[in-house]
Amino acid sequence: MDAAGGRKMLELTLCNELLHADGLSLHRQCEVARELGYAGLELAPSTLGEAPHRLGPGERAEIRRMIEGAGVRVTGLHWLLTGYPDLSITDRRVRSETRGVLCDLVDLCADLGGSVLVHGSPQQRVRPEGISDEDLLDDLARLFAPVADRAASRGVTYCIEPLATAETAVVNTVEEGVRLVDAIDRPAFRTMIDCSAAGRVEPPVADLIRNWIPSGKIGHIHANDTNRGGPGMGEDPFHDIVAALIETGWEAPVGVEPFRTIVDATVTAGVAAATLRACERGLG
Repeated sequence: MDAAGGRKMLELTLCNELLHADGLSLHRQCEVARELGYAGLELAPSTLGEAPHRLGPGERAEIRRMIEGAGVRVTGLHWLLTGYPDLSITDRRVRSETRGVLCDLVDLCADLGGSVLVHGSPQQRVRPEGISDEDLLDDLARLFAPVADRAASRGVTYCIEPLATAETAVVNTVEEGVRLVDAIDRPAFRTMIDCSAAGRVEPPVADLIRNWIPSGKIGHIHANDTNRGGPGMGEDPFHDIVAALIETGWEAPVGVEPFRTIVDATVTAGVAAATLRACERGLG
């Protein structure tokens, strides 16, 4: 799709958990996304059932066929550990099990046709008491390095998501995410910018985009408002955010990830897409 003037428009993808929470089947989620102009769905693995990392090859192939047959695609996965309350990236006692599940989720993402995994999951990244910044960074690098290697082998990108300080005390800024990226030093491991979290921790988001996207260390963007709604549900300056994405040449999908709805999830997704498109068209 082209905007006025012939410029290619941003590709939007829709995080699916609110549609799922509204009781929509995965097939209907795909239809809603397509009808609203989204290129695909960014899936929360827990919406695929219990232990989604254990889905068999046939089940994975069927899910992918159904989604692509509905005219959209899986762009990636997020909320990776939400369905695994006993796992943690900061608890050494479950490091091996957590790493194993994450590697399996990398495989799931690739098998479904996705290209990016976004690691948020604040409940599974509680900072241990008394640990230094240096030791925490070392622990995270030890856990994620093999996951990054698996991501590279499957042709996908794994992103650590900086989250707001109200959610976790582990990786709150883009700079902290970049430090972990540098410590792991694998091309398949990057960080990302979540507009809601970044807007609360280190605004303005547009400046973060302009500063960090040229570094090559940003693997994904989530578009959401600091009030936890989607674009258009608050006062965040998405005209500036969209302008920064265009200026920096962002070409990967932009994930729309609201945490609350207006009316329902379908209306919320529609408002978000319309807001982002209006911001693009306003650039001329």
